[in-house]
Formats: sequence, structure tokens, C-alpha cells
Amino acid sequence: MRNMIIASTSTIHGTEYLSYLLPTLLEAFHRNNIQQLLFIPYARPGGISHKEYTERVRTAFQMTPITVKGIHEFENPQEALKSAEAIFTGGGNTFVLVKMLHDLDLMTLLRKKIYAGTCYIGTSAGSNICGLNMRNTNDMPIVMPSSFKTTGAIGYNINAHYLDSDPNSTHMGETREQRIKEFHCYNDLTVVGLREGSYIRVQGKEEILCGTPTARILTKNNPAIEVNPGYDFAQL
Repeated sequence: MRNMIIASTSTIHGTEYLSYLLPTLLEAFHRNNIQQLLFIPYARPGGISHKEYTERVRTAFQMTPITVKGIHEFENPQEALKSAEAIFTGGGNTFVLVKMLHDLDLMTLLRKKIYAGTCYIGTSAGSNICGLNMRNTNDMPIVMPSSFKTTGAIGYNINAHYLDSDPNSTHMGETREQRIKEFHCYNDLTVVGLREGSYIRVQGKEEILCGTPTARILTKNNPAIEVNPGYDFAQL
């Protein structure tokens, strides 16, 4: 029975890190009697160290009963993942994250933990790995993973930080939707564009859109559609 929070971002404009998600996270932890959170810092936003990234998460939880441990703090990351009460994978560069997870033989184990019901939280890159592969990331390919396959914890791909085209912009590059259409020239997978401030709450067979923004569903050879909060992506 999956128990997941798949968020577009960790931080929305004008707020502190994780603050908009914290009530939802704490409610999930309380319901499942979780006291320790295993943090996976491998995506390293801006190239910060695993230690610095983990401290950022600890600060976000410092006024709560939750203890945060970084997976890099354990001698054996596989054993750390196997014994985790809850798992949080932060954002950053998806290529770096996926490479590390495959290199350390953690991707399949992470999938097993999710399907066993371990509470999983992902933001940005940590949400990208919930899909079938990472091909809809917005990140620079600064390293080459051994595989683009991810956990497949949901049956579609995520495009985090989804941006709508700005009719007043003078930028002549592709829009986010155009880039996803390029993806659909070679792939049949559904892509869900998650805007800032939105997340998918997965509980068992339900995959409910939460937050204020709508989300965008993009499928091959079809017009994109908008869905409102409360939509269940399990029907895709």
C-alpha cells in the first residue's frame, strides 16, 4: 500500500524550505507513528555537500519530534534504506540523483520500500524518480546514469516545476509543453506537469492532486488537459 507525497517543489515563493508541506508531512508521520526520517541528499542542488543539504532538512524539522538522518551518514546505504521508517528524497539535479541510486543499487530497493508502504516524500528531482523514467526532467545532463529507469511507483512521468508559456515574453526558445511534445515523438508515456505549490498525495490506489494550482496532463497526439485539485491520477 503506497503512502507518498510527490511535490513539484520544496519551497514556494516567499516561504521557508518545506514550510508549505510541513503540516501534511507531520500528519502523515503522526498517523504512521514515524519518528525518524531518512533523507537522500544525492541530487545536491547547486552542488552543495550531502552534509549541508541534510542540515537544511534538519533545520526544517527542528521544531518537530522528527529526527533526520542523511543516508550518507550510514556505512551501508542499502541497510539504511531497508530499515527506514520514512524516506525523503530532495530536489536538485535528477541526473546526479539517478546515477547515485543506480550506482549504489538503491533504485530497485527504493521501489520495494515504497510498495511495502514505507512513507515516501519527494520534491522536484525526488518526485521525478517516482515515474517510470527520468526523461521529463528539466535538469542539465551533467553526468550519465547507467539507466534512465526510475522507481515506477506511479504509472506516468512527472514534469516538476511545470511552467506555462508567457505571451509577453521575448524568449524564443521552446516552451515546456513543446519540449514534452518532443518527448512524445519517441515515447507514449503520459506526463503530468506539476506546478509550484502542488503535490500528489498517494494513499493505496488513490493518487490525488493537492494544493491550489491545477495540473496539466500531456499525452501523445492529444491536446493537453487541465485538472483541478482533487483529481485522481490513478485513472490515467
